[in-house]
Amino acid sequence: MLAAGHTVKTIAVRLGRSETSINERLRTARRKTGIGSSRELARLLDGQENCDKNIDLSTRNSPVNSLAQTAAIGVRGSKGMTVMFIAIPLATVGLIVAAAPSVHQVATLATAYSAASEQLLLVGSWSLDVSRLPENERPQQVTMTFRASQDGKWTTLVEIVTPDGSSRHAESTAALDGIPVPITGNMDFIDTVALRQPAPNTLVMTLGKDGARVATRVYTVAKDRESMTETIVWAVDNLPKLETTYFKRIG
Repeated sequence: MLAAGHTVKTIAVRLGRSETSINERLRTARRKTGIGSSRELARLLDGQENCDKNIDLSTRNSPVNSLAQTAAIGVRGSKGMTVMFIAIPLATVGLIVAAAPSVHQVATLATAYSAASEQLLLVGSWSLDVSRLPENERPQQVTMTFRASQDGKWTTLVEIVTPDGSSRHAESTAALDGIPVPITGNMDFIDTVALRQPAPNTLVMTLGKDGARVATRVYTVAKDRESMTETIVWAVDNLPKLETTYFKRIG
């Protein structure tokens, strides 16, 4: 929508969101792509010629055309523009219901949908391979679940069955902006988490307690998309400085 010439105000109106949230999305996009301004970002999306037009909120463009345009922009844009890819499945549904798309539109949407899927490689449930851990400290089971919502935030749920059979869990919902958010649950050694996604198959999680960093965990999905490694860098002196664990996809 930015490349099509929309202002922050018109984007906010069309998406039913506040101008503050739109500005935050644009700041995130600029940071991820290394672009200094929204105008330069629009240039990157090959939409500069439309950016100079003043778009009227009363435009008569149909919703189908607007969705198709959003999808095409998502294909041309930077891979860092995750927010644009989120709208692609909705655009696909709108086009199928309203009219038979051209071959070019179908190809464009398929490419965009594939790109969106690449951004969500970590989404799903994963089970820790406990057999690789020392027997004396091996939990019965560890499950991690990642969910992504349309507002760009990720929910992380961790469930652990300890060696004695007791249950521990932690849950959080955070944007991929590195800003710490609270963790709920009964894992007393952590109370905040911050997320970043430097690559489609990688998630960086920084855990904290009382404002201090406890550990940084890097989750990386393998090419088979069915296995994931967890590299843990501990910040606490009396714990191992570095360790690696392995997960298998279960859902």
